[in-house]
Amino acid sequence: MRRPASLALLACAVFFTALSPLMRWYAFPRLAKIPPGQYQDMVLEATPATLIDYGTMKAEQVPKVTIVQTLKGNVAEARRIEQTAGRDVVVWDTLSYVAGPDGKMVSEIPERYIFDAHSQEPVHATGEMVDGDPVRRAGIEYKWPFLTEKRDYTYFDAQTRTSAPIHYKGTRTFHGLEVYYFEQTIPWTKVPLPKKMPVKGITPQAVEKTGTTRWYTTTRMFWVDPVTGAPVNGEEIHKEELRGGQLLPGGGTVTAFAGHVRMRDDYVKSTVALVSSQRTLVLLLTSYLPWGFLTLGAALLALSLLLEARGRRPRKAPESETVQAEGVVSGGT
Repeated sequence: MRRPASLALLACAVFFTALSPLMRWYAFPRLAKIPPGQYQDMVLEATPATLIDYGTMKAEQVPKVTIVQTLKGNVAEARRIEQTAGRDVVVWDTLSYVAGPDGKMVSEIPERYIFDAHSQEPVHATGEMVDGDPVRRAGIEYKWPFLTEKRDYTYFDAQTRTSAPIHYKGTRTFHGLEVYYFEQTIPWTKVPLPKKMPVKGITPQAVEKTGTTRWYTTTRMFWVDPVTGAPVNGEEIHKEELRGGQLLPGGGTVTAFAGHVRMRDDYVKSTVALVSSQRTLVLLLTSYLPWGFLTLGAALLALSLLLEARGRRPRKAPESETVQAEGVVSGGT
């Protein structure tokens, strides 16, 4: 019975050993993907902040400016684009809503971000836009790829509608998680005025006719979980100015908004909890199961060889047979 058992164990050992790399290099790239119907919201605050008073066209310090970011997966659009793209696609309709200390709207910028569900690479299709302006993204936005690497990435900036490197600055610990820290600085750049202005009756076209332009600079920082590629924290040192034109006294410069924008503490905690649960699923496919199958295959192989070796040993004759043989020899003598 030992030989059939050793062959069965050997077959199982080969199966689990072969399954180990298949799980990591074949199953994981196909199973790990962003769900098309994902919904997420986030609240960030700048406390204190500098904000323009459009009544006097002067900058004032305010106790707080709130930024609410919402992200909603558009399943219908994703299915439509997949028919021609030939791959799994995610469409995120996002909105960045900035409110002053009185709760009134300061700016409101919608986006449509289309990307590959597995790699997070942008997918260019009709409807890709920022604040109604068609764009063609390069690089990532909002999320890093699964199994993020220790290197620089190209990150899309919605204000300038351009992409620039975001630099890996080292590994850190954040709320008990080992994360990669990334930083990007956008120098002063002339950017479009928001389509929706905070003062009723004033349009971007009317402001542009006065010769006044909007400029922007920021340093953005992300703490990214390298397993899922999801940021667990984000901050920006943000500044906007209005420059020149008839709206400003003497055609000078006035700060439209400035502040150090940070995620609110309760949203940081909920994001860390969500990412911690998701990283377990990714590690299951990339580490726990592949290594577990490899270990199991090695153990089954060792057991199979042990049984085979024991089956090939010369069988020791029973004691009764030995005594009988000795008696026959004596009688013959």
